[in-house]
Amino acid sequence: MKELLKLARQTLESYFENKRLEVNEDIKKKYSKKQACFVTLIKNSELRGCIGSIYPHQELWKDVIENTKNAAFSDPRFLPLEKEELKEIKIEISVLSPLKKIDYKNIEELKEKIYKKGVLIKKGFLSATYLPQVWESLKDKDEFLNSLCLKAGLAEDSWKKSRLEVFIYTVKKTIEI
Repeated sequence: MKELLKLARQTLESYFENKRLEVNEDIKKKYSKKQACFVTLIKNSELRGCIGSIYPHQELWKDVIENTKNAAFSDPRFLPLEKEELKEIKIEISVLSPLKKIDYKNIEELKEKIYKKGVLIKKGFLSATYLPQVWESLKDKDEFLNSLCLKAGLAEDSWKKSRLEVFIYTVKKTIEI
C-alpha cells in the first residue's frame, strides 16, 4: 500500500505544480478493485483534513486521488491546504472492509460489538462514521458514541434512547513515516 501513499503525495504535488497527474499503469492494475478509502492529512501530529468514501464506488486508485484532493481542499473543518504546508503534511490512507450491519439487544452489547472497530451510525437521513483510529483518542465507549451522535447531527445520547442502524468495518491503513 506504500504505492498509494506515493500516489496521494503525487496528487497534491501535481495540483500545486499545476501539472497533470500521471498514474502508473501498474498502480491502476494493482488497485483496480472497487474499494472505499479515507485519506487523512496530518500536520504536526494534528488532523489537517480527512475525507473518504464509505461505499466502494470506483477503483481504489481513483478513490485515493479523489479523497486526497477532497481532504486537502474540501474538508469543511479546515481552510484549503497551502503549498507551503505540503512539506509538513503526513498522509494516512485507510482502506475499508465492507460494512457489516450489527444487531444488538442492549447498550452493553452495542458497546462490545463496536469496540476498536470503524463505526457508521444512521438514523433516518442522518449518519456519521469514525475510523477505528478514533478509538486512540476517544477510548471511552460512551464518549465515542456520544461524539459520533453529535457528528451525525443527533442528540449526544441518541444511542441510549433510540435504535440506531449501526455498521462496523475494519481498515488496512498505511501512513507516511
